[in-house]
Amino acid sequence: MRACRQILGAATAALLLFAAPIPASAATAAQPPVTVPALTNWTPEAGSYTYAATTRLIADTPAEQRVATVLADDLRDAGHGTVPVVTGTAHPGDVVIDVDPARTALGAEGYELRSGDTLAVTGATETGAFYGTRTILQLLAQGDQLPGGRTVDTPRYPERGVGVCACYIHITLPWLENLVREMSYHKLNQLLLELKVKSDAHPEANTWGYYTKDEIRRLVALGERYHVEIVPEINSPGHMDPWIENRPDLQLTDSGGAKQPSRLDVTQQAAFTYYASLIDEYAEVFPSRAWHMGADEYMLGSDFARYPQILSYARQKYGANATPQDAFVDFVNRVQAYAAAKGKRLRIWNDGLTGANTVPVAPGTTVEHWLNVAVKPSQLIAQGYPLMNAAYALYLIRGGFHSDTAGLYDQSWDPRSFEGEKVASSTGIVGAKISLWPDNGRGETENEVADRLWPALRHIAQATWGDPHPDATYAQFTARGTAVGHAPGWRDLTRVPVANGRYTLGSAGRPYGTYDLARTADGYVTLRASDGCLDIRGGKLTLNTPLQPGVVATRAACDATSTVQRWEIQPVPGGFLLVNAITRMAMSATSDGRLAQYPPDQRPPTVWQLS
Repeated sequence: MRACRQILGAATAALLLFAAPIPASAATAAQPPVTVPALTNWTPEAGSYTYAATTRLIADTPAEQRVATVLADDLRDAGHGTVPVVTGTAHPGDVVIDVDPARTALGAEGYELRSGDTLAVTGATETGAFYGTRTILQLLAQGDQLPGGRTVDTPRYPERGVGVCACYIHITLPWLENLVREMSYHKLNQLLLELKVKSDAHPEANTWGYYTKDEIRRLVALGERYHVEIVPEINSPGHMDPWIENRPDLQLTDSGGAKQPSRLDVTQQAAFTYYASLIDEYAEVFPSRAWHMGADEYMLGSDFARYPQILSYARQKYGANATPQDAFVDFVNRVQAYAAAKGKRLRIWNDGLTGANTVPVAPGTTVEHWLNVAVKPSQLIAQGYPLMNAAYALYLIRGGFHSDTAGLYDQSWDPRSFEGEKVASSTGIVGAKISLWPDNGRGETENEVADRLWPALRHIAQATWGDPHPDATYAQFTARGTAVGHAPGWRDLTRVPVANGRYTLGSAGRPYGTYDLARTADGYVTLRASDGCLDIRGGKLTLNTPLQPGVVATRAACDATSTVQRWEIQPVPGGFLLVNAITRMAMSATSDGRLAQYPPDQRPPTVWQLS
């Protein structure tokens, strides 16, 4: 993880209010219907299409039927009723799904959409046809009647993504599921997740905020259904503290004998073996064709000179002219070879490639460029590395820098604009993504992050799929977001299931205090007693967040800005769970009558009654 330690800075831009939407049905004959990303072309044709109660989805082949089945579910979730999937001849009002491999000009993800008596979407691939159905859903979100016309819509870049560091601060599965649905709805296709999967092979590494393997399988299945590839990351050899804080034998030791809990000792075969075993375990739940190893900020706050064993290792392996960075690149290349043997392409961040190495990074490694260093994007492209734009300007950091989406739009930002250099051609650039980092873990709640995220998500979708500046003003562009709304199946996570008021908190017939419960602006609640508000503090802090299981809940002076005083009330059979909005641990009653936080799989959460 990088952003919290950079001295870069920029003012957070104020979010513009969405302008009034422009319904697709209101488009004139010459205007394309409203979508995000915007359609790059539209040829008006006679007539119009009307969605009705008699509408059917026509799909003949297995690939077409898979696309149609997802569309039918989404139409139902969006309030458009139950639509049957059938084979055969289309009637007026039907939606036709066509996967035609002969339409090679459409590429791997493009589609043609025709609106008339029927609504027909054609892709050369299943994915292309699927993206056509996302456009259909956006159009129907604005009305049941569409103008007659035709468009061919293809992406400019093959990788269009979002990166989320759930690496220290746990992010709930419903939040991530919302993200997958929103990404797919806007034709984004890659979600990078830096996170910890609870390990069977290395239980000593299972510090909280991990995810269970079943949770990951559920999320990956949703991604596959919605054509979003979920790429896992375990950052290494730096930022390894979530994995090696209890493994001092694998930690890099400086010349003074001090262990470095965040740095893996790349000179040890045991360290590589350990990391490779984590790749193996992640492969059980992540079928992704890519593996991200991070490889950033290995010497952040330090330098290679403090670790003479690294230079010795490099010279022993690569000769007298080797540099310490060659040992770092050697570790990267060994991971690359291991991942490739498992059919996975390696991805790394760019900042470790400073030009101080004599050993090159293995060909084919995708470099995700986020920081301006000595080796420029144009050099990496010339050296043949696939390059993704993950610019710091596209970051959203909890309690810190937020991307100036309006400013980027007004500048017609596109993926050629890297930190420190804008290249002339898109050749060699695979795409771009926004990145979410938890540098101040308690700086914002999930719901606050989501509110900031949606405009940035729509902007990166536009900039990677089509024209980066389809509307004259940012307000007009954001109006598109209002018009198409959220993805079908998106859940409003700000709803509170009980009304404001005074409640006695109890469990198993025992009272645990009386509290005034009040909804917060971001969709949680505070619990105020006569001597303060229910609060989580104490224990070990990670990114300024009390993530230690077993920390006792206290009552502290009420502070409207304190996110650790906010609680999510989750309805369950027999009552409610109380989950801290930041630590994402449930509050449980201990045997001695205290209240303490625990991960849900470590201790059965207490079911509370509010009376």
